[in-house]
Amino acid sequence: MLFPQPSVRLTPSSLLYGGRSHDKSHLLRSGQYLYNELPVRLAHRIEGFRNLPFIVGCNSTILKVHEMYIRAFHTLYNHEKITDIESERKYTETLESLLDQHKDIIQLLAQGFSESRKHIKDERLIQAFLDRTLKSRLGIRVLAQHHLAMHNEQPNHVGIIDVCFSPRSLLENSVEFLSTLCRDRYGYAPKVQYQGHMAVKFPYMPQPVEYIVGEVMKNAMRATVENNLRNYSNIPDVVVTLANNNTDFIIKVSDRGGGVPHDIEDKIWNYNYTTADSLTDDQVQTGGIFGEVMSPAGRAGESASRMHGYGFGLPTARAYAEFLGGGITLETMQGIGTDVYIRLSHIDSTSNVKKPGFRI
Repeated sequence: MLFPQPSVRLTPSSLLYGGRSHDKSHLLRSGQYLYNELPVRLAHRIEGFRNLPFIVGCNSTILKVHEMYIRAFHTLYNHEKITDIESERKYTETLESLLDQHKDIIQLLAQGFSESRKHIKDERLIQAFLDRTLKSRLGIRVLAQHHLAMHNEQPNHVGIIDVCFSPRSLLENSVEFLSTLCRDRYGYAPKVQYQGHMAVKFPYMPQPVEYIVGEVMKNAMRATVENNLRNYSNIPDVVVTLANNNTDFIIKVSDRGGGVPHDIEDKIWNYNYTTADSLTDDQVQTGGIFGEVMSPAGRAGESASRMHGYGFGLPTARAYAEFLGGGITLETMQGIGTDVYIRLSHIDSTSNVKKPGFRI
């Protein structure tokens, strides 16, 4: 029986200003923190799996994920202590291997809960479990990937934090990739207009933002095209507006895709709710050490057919946004279109507003 102790979560500014050292003692400190912290977080997730309804937890795919967490826990808990650079190097190699082994976790969770859908009596319990699991997973992977990145520092980066993060560059890269997917699937892609504070740059972790933006943009482009199948010559643009202030930054994505129908408006944030024709048509994105988090809308080898799928995309994006101290809200006008607001807290706010930041 596991009785997990409380986790010790870090502020993102502590990652940004943690400092470097010529003698690599910063790697030693980071490794020692992870050595103590990651087994605690994994133990909390194992406890979550054990508290699932029995018939759901016995699903073979969900059980596989549960067992992967147990193996990861024992691997890290029983690892030799980090006392010097050599033991830190061995721990880092183990960490990198585990990250790669767990890259498909979200796809497996989506598949498992889809398979056991008919046995789920309390949707709120499952929603809460998946929210906690996905946020915890993101936190673990951010910390682990940050540690790995400190071994191979890139210009203008502190670990995984881009100190000159450009939201515009991220948006344009995401749109370029998704436009290709959209054209391959539908033969056409809507143009995207940019407005607002598009020149701003600030320190941030681009990986989770890529996923969030990719999911929202993917839905906006798909809705716009599918609502204008007979009007390709005059298809409306998708409009992206960026607002930045001392507390947070907001990305608004506006489409003219006909809006979200009344009968599904309350369902789009539910895990496993999908408007795709079949669950096997499209799969949740995977690839790379960060898995789907590193690849906006599945950049790593994603096929054109994967414009929509298991119904984990938007709920996962909202969970990630909440992890980053913000959220996603949606305003829709049936018959016209939808505005989606992505609000994310800054890593190092200079605002006097008493708004709780986020911890990793």
